[in-house]
Amino acid sequence: QVHVVESGGGLVQPGGSLILSCEASGTIVRSNAVAWYRQVHGMRRAVVARIVSSGQTFYEDSMEGRFTISRDCAENKTFLQMNSLKPEDTAVYYCGAEIDDGVGYWQIFWGQGTQVTVSS
Repeated sequence: QVHVVESGGGLVQPGGSLILSCEASGTIVRSNAVAWYRQVHGMRRAVVARIVSSGQTFYEDSMEGRFTISRDCAENKTFLQMNSLKPEDTAVYYCGAEIDDGVGYWQIFWGQGTQVTVSS
């Protein structure tokens, strides 16, 4: 079984910064991509940034230049550095990790989410 836990959310003023962390643990035979998503109440979950096993990164257009995704594969940890935060960045942020836990194919395991609130 695989567990994914996010941390690092909180309240920050506009223009401020936060670092979100995502840690996967359990039976991890191999891992592929990890992505950060966010969800505003009543709307569907949307991808923010994604990092694949080669280290290549992808960002949603409005985040590029402000957000940076990085990964420590040895520790099964992924980070999202968020700078120049705006009120519209307020959401619950989720980590989705593509992991093979021994079944022979990738599954996406989700954390419980961490709330980010950008407000003065």
